[in-house]
Amino acid sequence: MTNLINTTGVNIVNHLSTWTSGHFRFVIKNRAGFLTVQDAMKVQDIDFLKKPETLLTLHQKGALQTVEFCPEGAVHYSTVFARKGKKVILLDQAIMANLKLGTVSTLFGNTNLNTPTQRQAVNAKTWADYAFIDNQEASTEAL
Repeated sequence: MTNLINTTGVNIVNHLSTWTSGHFRFVIKNRAGFLTVQDAMKVQDIDFLKKPETLLTLHQKGALQTVEFCPEGAVHYSTVFARKGKKVILLDQAIMANLKLGTVSTLFGNTNLNTPTQRQAVNAKTWADYAFIDNQEASTEAL
């Protein structure tokens, strides 16, 4: 796994990278302010494991509160993303490694994920840059 740079104080867990299949569900705050649980479709589950950043991009700004993952054959869900108000409390390594600055700025711009200190620490200049990986190292590895 790539070295993550985290100056935000978000707690990091490592659930997604250890499994190849499972099921996702989301806790969402609807327009009326009620929390609702939404299960992902089986087709989506496969895509989410391949591209973990998409777990955070399905819902409108401020709606997503929690993302949970249940490995294939298990009965209990583990939290891979949690937010409380304007503070993201928990994030999985696989999501962090794939998270782009554009997603953070657009959907989580008013949270602790979007800070100038974090952007400077990873040398992020455009929305296509990674939010938690050093972009200078990532660009040299691509060559």
